[in-house]
Amino acid sequence: MNVTQLATVDAAQAARVLSEVRNATLAGQPSRLLPRPVIGESWGRMLRGGVDPDHDFRSGLLDTGEIRRRREDSPLRHVLPVLREGLLSVADVTRHIMVVADAEGRVLWREGSSPVLRKADGLGLQLGADWSEDVVGTNGVGTPAVVRRPVQVFAAEHFVRSHASWTCTGAPITDPRNGRPIGVVDVSGPLETMHPATLAWVDSVAKLAEARLRELHLVSLERLRAVGAPALARIAGRALVVDRDGWTAAVTGMPYTNQIALPKSLAPGRRWMPALGFCSVEPLAEGWLVRALGSEDEPVAHGAARIALDLTQPRRWSVTVTASGGAGSWTHELSPRHAELLYLLALHRTGRSAAGLAEDLFGDPGRTVTVRAEMSRVRRYLGGFLEHRPYRFREDAEVDMALPDDPHAVLPHSTAPAVARGRMSIHVP
Repeated sequence: MNVTQLATVDAAQAARVLSEVRNATLAGQPSRLLPRPVIGESWGRMLRGGVDPDHDFRSGLLDTGEIRRRREDSPLRHVLPVLREGLLSVADVTRHIMVVADAEGRVLWREGSSPVLRKADGLGLQLGADWSEDVVGTNGVGTPAVVRRPVQVFAAEHFVRSHASWTCTGAPITDPRNGRPIGVVDVSGPLETMHPATLAWVDSVAKLAEARLRELHLVSLERLRAVGAPALARIAGRALVVDRDGWTAAVTGMPYTNQIALPKSLAPGRRWMPALGFCSVEPLAEGWLVRALGSEDEPVAHGAARIALDLTQPRRWSVTVTASGGAGSWTHELSPRHAELLYLLALHRTGRSAAGLAEDLFGDPGRTVTVRAEMSRVRRYLGGFLEHRPYRFREDAEVDMALPDDPHAVLPHSTAPAVARGRMSIHVP
């Protein structure tokens, strides 16, 4: 039975079917249908996290001053016209509202059909409310933020029973400068407003918003280029002008690269850069002037370092390198594939060949081309701390790996055979 299609014909009947599925699943009993994978996985997180399905938790609302501050600080304010044009033009006809929340799940904007806004008040979907998944259960704001993809949650697919009269569809919005999620846009309404096409609709508008952010970023790089060009003209060696996220505005004396990894909490002075070694860093408006120092100024460019791999947060994996010689530290957020690769290299300190990593990731040792391409990308920000033939962390590097307490939450997206074996090994006393 396709419950999604049934909902477009008979929303009430679909809701009853989903209620049976939900009750049976939460009770650990067999059901004639299984929940959709994205919903079942979310329910599992809620049960392991102790969220009460019968308790309609209402978090403390942010006050108006804090809402105003978050709005002013959020990049989402720049794309509100795109979201409104794409989602609110038919709000009254389709009886829905648009909800925009920040990366923490706090509702910062809420617009649309007045009757539906009043219904949302009754559910606690108010300005300043916390709708993260671990607070109010499976929903169209918090769940897309966790899985980092669009999700439609209909009727009893919501974990908390009191939300079963509601339907919501949300899509995450990512900052193109650094790949970090900055919030979620959601379309919500009463049960009967559900439509399967809403998922593609909301996702398309979210992508338009991200495209607008990319345009704004290019404009800011042009401004930075105009400021930095005169400074670069006076430098004979290798140098570049980058914005606060390491995106390149202009270079001199070296090949152009789109982005460099910057140390965490970068400050002016002598700093170590993953791609350049020791550099002199000077502040510019909205960015930095980075001048690579010559070899005579770089006696210990690759000394011992501490590498911390953090896999504890859902889809917020990162690697932090603390360089020797007082050169500071820097953090790089990892893609799912790079998180898998570094996890495997941390498990196998003696190294893995390209064929070995291909078998670890895909169960097919022949897929070495894919592995080599991904490792080439990893070396762009970890090149000084990785060896190859076989691939491995440098012997003098101290590697620490932080994993979530729940073995099931170790890279939960991953279907790699070696990652699955790693999860199972955590169960062993």
